[in-house]
Amino acid sequence: MPLWRPGRKVQAERSTDRLPPGQRKVGGWPVLHEGDAPAFDPETWRLRIVGAVARPVELDWTALQALPAFETVQDFHCVTTWSRFDNRWRGVSVRTLLDLAGPLPEARHVLLHSYDGLGYTTNLSLADFARPENLVATHHDGAPLTVEHGGPVRFVVHHLYAWKSCKWLSTIELLPEDRRGYWEQRGYHNHADPWREERYSYQEDDAD
Repeated sequence: MPLWRPGRKVQAERSTDRLPPGQRKVGGWPVLHEGDAPAFDPETWRLRIVGAVARPVELDWTALQALPAFETVQDFHCVTTWSRFDNRWRGVSVRTLLDLAGPLPEARHVLLHSYDGLGYTTNLSLADFARPENLVATHHDGAPLTVEHGGPVRFVVHHLYAWKSCKWLSTIELLPEDRRGYWEQRGYHNHADPWREERYSYQEDDAD
């Protein structure tokens, strides 16, 4: 079965499970990141899709905004034990972006790159990346995504811990083999499922 099907349109549903083990619900939205938030210049900003794709993509800010809008409401879980319910996201579906790029048959993994000064990356499988509820977000709860929370654009994956939702997204790189990202190289779990409390690399086994 292919990991991604071109042109498939799926209506994302609200999360049904609420609080994973070891988490607490918060009303606000904590700000957590390493280093300083990068400045945004709409004239020079670009989003690239590269690697194991048929058509490498480079979108400027105007081109990204011209793509079909996608909205979803989902819960969001941070590895530092807070969870925020019913986040309303708007942006571009990852399925739309994959349609543009055309993943090659050998593409199995994704490495996300950030504009931050640390060279931040995070990795996940193409199957996890391409879930129909995932998006490249430009808005949160009806307002443009602030720089503190990863704006102007961050990737959002709802079923994994929030560090996989790369802030200040610059590049989506499709790969045939897995490549660990910034925090995954520093002791965080390679998969990061909140429902299994996959917080740290020592919890990994051969099946991971």
